Amino acid sequence: MTIFLCNACGTSFDGPNGAPEICPICSDERQYVPPSGQSWTTPEKLARTHRNTWLELEPGLTAIQTVPAFAINQRTLLLRTPQGNVLWDCIALLDDATRTIVKSLGGLSAIAISHPHYYTTMQDWAAAFDAPIYLHAADKEWICRPSDHVRLWEEDALALSSSVTLVHGGGHFAGGTVLHWLTEDGTGVLLAGDIVQVTPGTDHVSFMWSYPNMIPLSATEVADVAERLAPWPFERIYGAFSHQNVRKDGQAIVARSAKRYIDRLTK
Repeated sequence: MTIFLCNACGTSFDGPNGAPEICPICSDERQYVPPSGQSWTTPEKLARTHRNTWLELEPGLTAIQTVPAFAINQRTLLLRTPQGNVLWDCIALLDDATRTIVKSLGGLSAIAISHPHYYTTMQDWAAAFDAPIYLHAADKEWICRPSDHVRLWEEDALALSSSVTLVHGGGHFAGGTVLHWLTEDGTGVLLAGDIVQVTPGTDHVSFMWSYPNMIPLSATEVADVAERLAPWPFERIYGAFSHQNVRKDGQAIVARSAKRYIDRLTK
């Protein structure tokens, strides 16, 4: 069966009768359909024109990103721990070179994704490495291809190991999730997707219902996200896109940014 990829967001669809007419991820008001209309490619075509690059962000954490840019252009983060490797968020391109490198690093014990904009080809990554996909149940309606590897969870937090915990943050999507990693030296690190969006100066974060359409969250929703993250200490934050790296004071930055955001909305 042919798999079709949305050129605008990278979401994958089974295509027994050809490409879908619409992508429900793009049709949602948090994303957009390009002025030129919905268009599609396939994993095979994408692999002929694109490749994945690798960048170590810190020991145990590597960013993988497709070049040239494809769809939303987020990065996926490969987190390597003694309890197994976790793929955080997902990108559409899974080529032979990527399979080989990931297998050489020990494969994957789990895949976890912040929200539906980054589901992309999670089903194919899971099949390639026989790894479960952890998605918050509040976002189950956005799963566009079924997979036996999907594991839905509903709690406020889900421990994948002694050092890796998924935290339900909400906000951008009802099931919006961040990953809290406790490094070997005891430092907390937050893999944030864009549940909190690192700003260009990397000294603040922001919170939005729709980033491309610039639709804000309410003050109540932002306060809720900040409250959900407050119990989890972290110094560093890694966002969804390259250069979105907060190197220190991450927890204080999130708290300060939430207050700033709420203050502006309530003036």
